[in-house]
Amino acid sequence: MRKRSTSLEGVHLLQATVFEDDRGGFAEFFKSSTFEDLGLPTRFVQDNVSVSHRGVVRGLHFQVHPYEQGKLVTCVRGAIYDIVVDLRPRSASFGKWISVELSEDKLEALYVPEGFAHGFQALENQSRVFYKCTHVYSKTHEEGIVYNDPEFDICWPLPSPIVSSKDLELPSFEDWKRKNQLDRVCGE
Repeated sequence: MRKRSTSLEGVHLLQATVFEDDRGGFAEFFKSSTFEDLGLPTRFVQDNVSVSHRGVVRGLHFQVHPYEQGKLVTCVRGAIYDIVVDLRPRSASFGKWISVELSEDKLEALYVPEGFAHGFQALENQSRVFYKCTHVYSKTHEEGIVYNDPEFDICWPLPSPIVSSKDLELPSFEDWKRKNQLDRVCGE
């Protein structure tokens, strides 16, 4: 497995090594000793799968203390436009985001550590996203930022996204910072 860093510190794109023969192919996607060698977490406590229609946007989601989650995200069917936003107030890249296209053809995964919001748009019908989490889901610790926040100006690839009412009601980045009194921390 190869690890490639992104412009957001701690966020890494992982490329599995595929072994092919006349039957098809095989790849190890998670092995604790390999992750340890790469300096990545080896303890994941929950696995999730989401299935989305073309155009669906999920996110931008995260959990807060003490239930912050690191995520290992891959697309096992279809394709997604994946977004990661840095929410670590003291980070040089606070409020910055990256996008990566993950698909069933690439056999790549994105490691998103604690302190980041995550979301994606399904680029194909029945896109399946599999992700491992470093902490269990906690409804009372779940937060998010609205997917179309003007401060991020994310250009989602498909027009007229399908977004849940819950995700449409998420606060803006500015409102989230104000609620958490982060303007003081960021301005120091």
